[in-house]
Amino acid sequence: MTRNRQIQNSCCTGTLSLALLLMMVACTPDSTQLESTGSSNLELVGPAADSESLVVVGGTVVTLDDRDTIIESGAVAVVDGLIAAVGSEAELLEQFPEARQISAHGDVIMPGLVNTHTHVPMTLFRGLADDLELMDWLENYIFPAEAAFVDEEFVRWGTRLACLEMLRGGTTTFVDMYFFEDAIAEEVERCGMRALLSQTLFDFPAPDNKTWEEMIIATRAFVGRWHGHSRITPVVAPHAPYTVSAEHLVEAFALATELNVPMNIHLAEDEDEVVTIKEQTDMTPVQYVDSLGILDDRVIVAHMVWPSEFEIEILAANGVGVAHCPQSNMKVSAGIAPVPEMIAAGVAVGLGTDGTASNNDLNLWEEIDTAAKLHKVDTLDPTVIPAREALRMATIEGARAIGLEEQIGSLEVGKKADLLIVGTDGYHQQPYYDVYSLLVYSTKASDVKMVIIDGEVVMDNGDVLTVDADEVIAKAWEYRDKIAASGSAD
Repeated sequence: MTRNRQIQNSCCTGTLSLALLLMMVACTPDSTQLESTGSSNLELVGPAADSESLVVVGGTVVTLDDRDTIIESGAVAVVDGLIAAVGSEAELLEQFPEARQISAHGDVIMPGLVNTHTHVPMTLFRGLADDLELMDWLENYIFPAEAAFVDEEFVRWGTRLACLEMLRGGTTTFVDMYFFEDAIAEEVERCGMRALLSQTLFDFPAPDNKTWEEMIIATRAFVGRWHGHSRITPVVAPHAPYTVSAEHLVEAFALATELNVPMNIHLAEDEDEVVTIKEQTDMTPVQYVDSLGILDDRVIVAHMVWPSEFEIEILAANGVGVAHCPQSNMKVSAGIAPVPEMIAAGVAVGLGTDGTASNNDLNLWEEIDTAAKLHKVDTLDPTVIPAREALRMATIEGARAIGLEEQIGSLEVGKKADLLIVGTDGYHQQPYYDVYSLLVYSTKASDVKMVIIDGEVVMDNGDVLTVDADEVIAKAWEYRDKIAASGSAD
């Protein structure tokens, strides 16, 4: 199964006119002349006769396509949840005269962000245990807290809080790995996001299932319920090679292959893992899982901080996608992943936040900025991971890493209409000369003004329309008080 076929491609419902195609071919980033910034006017304007189509007009369109096309005074047309056309404002208003119009004048129109690794219910453990080594943090704080407090209700409220945070900051797609994923899927469906949801498998009791056999049965049922959903992709997720035996890793991969879904796993996350796997198998983590025959283009590996040069070649040869979580890796001192080397080898590398218990937020804009800077100081080379490449890691390369590059990650005809309007009028953004520099080094999550997923507006001017923010925050503090009273935060 090739990575770009994990989800069937949708048919295109609109085509570019010949004039529009010629215009896009002629438009290159080198010739971009940016408009002056100004306050955005985001109200719906113009006719609304055709409720199934809309045109986002007037902004600088940053497509993130193969040519990194940028269109000044551009527009994106959406029909039935798909991108029907990308081009100039004048041409698309002429092509779609009956569509609803959303003004983005003075702002940026770009693809939604892709968070390639999260544990979303862990928002309720935010700040529970900080400034600890990874295994100390995991074994002495997180695993016990999960055993004590994680149930289906906990997972639902934590997911709602995570969706609220991600939507506010422009994340439209995320990859989760946790427990009670059925409940997570229901909450994601309600909030309108797109997600790959991974039902976690352990060799020890989990909050939702207590034996390996129960976990496999639950995973089958989870995949059976959600396989084929337009926005939710079920995933099989053996946690890591140090928490799942070789026999069970092979069984998990066989299940993912049988059910034709992705597989998600933590791998080469820190140096202790490398030492442990080496002692047990006389192999490094990537070599070990490769020896089991469980690496192919359906597999998404999280963190990948400690691969050797030879292991990077294994990842590239097998089409494995990597979720790079720079801030989480920094916070637990796991190390600095060799991202420039992986990219040079052809590995698809996206950006992830990890869970908020190890990162403390789900802010992908911070990960973009950090990824661009961290590898410069690590290599002592300021040209490494330039702004454009960092932004691609959070959009089209993130989509490629999780097998959805034919569906999302760039603004192109036929793709899902997952897009953002990003304001450019903040004091911290003035002035700007290059749109990639603006988005990577200056822009914050709070600058996102509108989020559209599947052609539906789900966040407008800071208000998430699909989640009751007051209710969620009140419930989060109820959980905080309960957890603090138990002594788990000591």
